[in-house]
Amino acid sequence: MIALIQRVTEARVEVDGAVVGAIGRGILALVGVERGDGEAQAARLVEKVLGYRIFPDAGGKMNLSLLDIGGELLAVPQFTLAADTTQGTRAGFSTAAAPEEGRRLFDRFVFLSSQKQLTVRTGRFGADMKVSLVNDGPVTFSLRASPAKPS
Repeated sequence: MIALIQRVTEARVEVDGAVVGAIGRGILALVGVERGDGEAQAARLVEKVLGYRIFPDAGGKMNLSLLDIGGELLAVPQFTLAADTTQGTRAGFSTAAAPEEGRRLFDRFVFLSSQKQLTVRTGRFGADMKVSLVNDGPVTFSLRASPAKPS
């Protein structure tokens, strides 16, 4: 699984002109699911996203996590993160999970995140979404919880 995380002062997602998820200070996480991902990758990605130290401490250094600051999470499903871009000028999606599996693991990511005593909002799986954000910094990181390699 992949997450592109952005430290934000605010973010929101609209579907058909209606806001379906909005947060204040926290992380906007665009979440992609790859073929071969499972429960272990969802759990590991939650740990990484919520524990990644991207917020400034009193000295201005990025030493605090979303959990440390009591921030909010806006999780948005984004299958294009799992695209194969190694050849040509058009992305291939054979590396992305099937829609049913993608939805199941995105929902698992959201459920596990919500168990951590923080506000979690989401986009809508499969919808045409408009995402707005104020990136604070800007600070953006790509995190990955890859499936186990076959032995």
